[in-house]
Amino acid sequence: MANFLSFLSLPADSIDVLQMLKLSENMEGVSLEAGLCTSRRDTEETDLAYRIKKIQLSAPTKQLFPGNDTTFPENFSLMTTMRAKEGSQFFLLSLYDDQGVQQLGLEVGRSPVFLYEDQDGQPAPELYPIFKKVNFADGKWHRIAYSVQDKTVTLYLDCKKVETVELLRGDNAVVSTEGVTVFGTRLLDEEIFEVGHYEKIKLKSKCFYSFSGSAIFCFVFLICLFWSFLVYTQHFCTSV
Repeated sequence: MANFLSFLSLPADSIDVLQMLKLSENMEGVSLEAGLCTSRRDTEETDLAYRIKKIQLSAPTKQLFPGNDTTFPENFSLMTTMRAKEGSQFFLLSLYDDQGVQQLGLEVGRSPVFLYEDQDGQPAPELYPIFKKVNFADGKWHRIAYSVQDKTVTLYLDCKKVETVELLRGDNAVVSTEGVTVFGTRLLDEEIFEVGHYEKIKLKSKCFYSFSGSAIFCFVFLICLFWSFLVYTQHFCTSV
């Protein structure tokens, strides 16, 4: 199977993780093809995307944050548009501290875990948020977004709010940027997972959680496809 990655302009407070990890079609197992939307209203342009078979990328987490402020935001959103191999189960993105402790993990598969652990080890692994009625790895395209706000995490799937779950982290929770960020597998996994079609992974310091209702969220996705609440010069997807 493969992955897709679209090329769009981003608002100032967003981070394109894969760009920071220097993903390129020149890498082995990576090619450039048409993306999620092959036909858009009022334009003949086709989304471009990376098709990825197998890959592992890593970089110091500080490199993901341009400028002098390398602090990981306490409240943030994480988004990707992807199509995973049916039946697969893997962590697409992981952040580790300088001791090798996984602090953040975006899992793809059935009943995915939102892995988050602050500087004091909270929440414990048995208390990680789990979204039991969801399956990201069904061979279909999905727009996936997590919004972390205070002590909750909200999942949005395909422009719809799925569920808000408690995130039992401590007060003034911190995710260290002294370690590494890994795309494609976790540090202790022996296998580099083969993933399906996906577009860009975004990290944003402002959250969709503060907006009420899924209609606004869907509007944002359709116009910008990704994190921005601002209206950019993107077009509605007329066929997927």
